[in-house]
Parts: sequence; C-alpha cells; structure tokens
Amino acid sequence: MPSGTRKPAFSPDGKTRYFRGNYQEHTADGWSELKSLGPAFEAIRIMGLTASAKGTLVLDENARSKGGDGILRYSRLIEGKREEPRPLPKTINTGKWNAHPFIAPDESYIMWDGVRESGYGASDIYISFRQKDGAWGEAINLGERVNTQAEEGGPQVTPDGKYLLFNRMVPNGDGKSGSQSDLYWIDAQIIEDLRPKE
Repeated sequence: MPSGTRKPAFSPDGKTRYFRGNYQEHTADGWSELKSLGPAFEAIRIMGLTASAKGTLVLDENARSKGGDGILRYSRLIEGKREEPRPLPKTINTGKWNAHPFIAPDESYIMWDGVRESGYGASDIYISFRQKDGAWGEAINLGERVNTQAEEGGPQVTPDGKYLLFNRMVPNGDGKSGSQSDLYWIDAQIIEDLRPKE
C-alpha cells in the first residue's frame, strides 16, 4: 500500500483497487505493480475516489490542501482510455465544499458529504440521481434519518445494495476533548424513498 494511503477504493467487481491517483489490477498472481491514472489525477489531492461498473471514477479534492477546491470530479473510461477529470455540474458542486463521493455501480446516483447553508449541521450527506437525459439532478439532503447537527460523511452502500454506511463525528467516548468518528448504518431503502417519482 502506498505511503500516506489509509485504505484503497475498489471497483464493484473487486478487480481494481485505487490509491488516490494510482491503481492496481488483480491478476492470477495477486496485485499488479502500482500504475498511475495519469498526471491530471496526481495533481489533485484526492481523499475519496469511487468507481462504477463501467469504470467511471468520481473523486474529490481536499479543500484544506494548498490550492484544493473541494469539488467533485468525474472521469469516464471510453474505448479503454481514461478521460482527464472534469468537474461535476453545479447541481452537485455547490456550497462550501463537497467530498467523499460514492457512485452507484450502475451510475444511477452519486452520494457525497458537503457543507451547505441549507444543511442540518457541520456537514451533511447528499444524493443526486441521474435524469432521463443523462444529466445529474438537484442535490437532495438525506434528511434527519441520517443527518444531524454533527458532521456526517463517507457514504457507502454495501455490495448487496441493502445497507447505507456512513460516519458521524461524535464527542470522544473516553471523556477527552475532541471528537471521534463512529460508523452507522441504515436500510438502503432510503435511497429509493428519495428517488424522484416519474
């Protein structure tokens, strides 16, 4: 695992794992050598990256890093070639910052956490659904079943599609000052409940 990397992000089929701007492919002998996604990816201080079944990547940029803009970008795989990352539309990239994306394997939605004036607290989790014309719909706050005055983030859906996992910053349990990140889960039916009806 490359230094400074906490954990890899896996493709839905488990055959590729991503470490910020690099990746490895699973082979019969184990994992390949580390390969670069390209200079455009290496220039971005990526915290979170997610991949769809078609190979589309969605990634963030640390807003706290020097020159970091806190927006989400995407990169499609077209005829075996990787596009340079491009910003997602304003329907998604609105507010103070956006981070830790999760794209559905079928690309029907993207979830992420961000800070907006309309939120419940420090940061909330949002979802945008793919429209019939291929555009991304308006960001929808996941609501009070997920978001609180605390900082929520890092949404992930389990591979079987049944559960939504996320983290929440809560006061330290040992009485010390500061906070800790606790993991939570909820039935992923919330996603269908929020999906706009046609």
